[in-house]
Amino acid sequence: MIHWRRYFAELVGTAALLCAVIGSGIMAEQLAQGNMAIALLANTLATVFALYVLIETLGPVSGAHFNPVVSLVLVLRKDLAQHHFLGYVVAQLIGAALGAWVAHAMFDLEILQWSTKVRTGPAQWFAEAVATGGLLFVVLRSPSDKASSLVACYIGAAYWFTASTSFANPAAAFGRMFSNTFAGISPADVPAFVVAQIVGGLLAMVLVAALKSE
Repeated sequence: MIHWRRYFAELVGTAALLCAVIGSGIMAEQLAQGNMAIALLANTLATVFALYVLIETLGPVSGAHFNPVVSLVLVLRKDLAQHHFLGYVVAQLIGAALGAWVAHAMFDLEILQWSTKVRTGPAQWFAEAVATGGLLFVVLRSPSDKASSLVACYIGAAYWFTASTSFANPAAAFGRMFSNTFAGISPADVPAFVVAQIVGGLLAMVLVAALKSE
């Protein structure tokens, strides 16, 4: 049986999340008059609020991963059946691209574009490993009834304490490479981000296992 509702929820949720991230970045850049701190704060708040709402509304359908590393770790922990993994990832990647395009359409920008924003270097990669590791730690350690608020709070904080502004999500990196705006990332820089994110997620899984009570 194809559990299409799960995949559709992941597609819609990831699209909405990327639309919030990119759209709020565009709006913030237009209104902040060059003040990057204000622009980042606006971008952060929109992302936090959207993430909380999306986890609350779509969590009962798919688990609200919106992130291939989350899906990967849950498969490795046997919390998600292996046969769902490919469907989740494909849905997340398609959703991420759609979210970028919807944001562009709302702001009357060219729909199809590539980012030229360079985000690279050891510090950025390390930041992505830390950001993703922290995210997975929160996901795995959160009580089920508090996951939405704890994840949203963590991402909001990580926007500010990581050098990369906490993508923490291969689907987010994928979607943001289609947007030459405030939230974009050059396609050439995405693979290293993804590798760092996977490493961070796997390390978080090890840390959680080490802290597991007897």
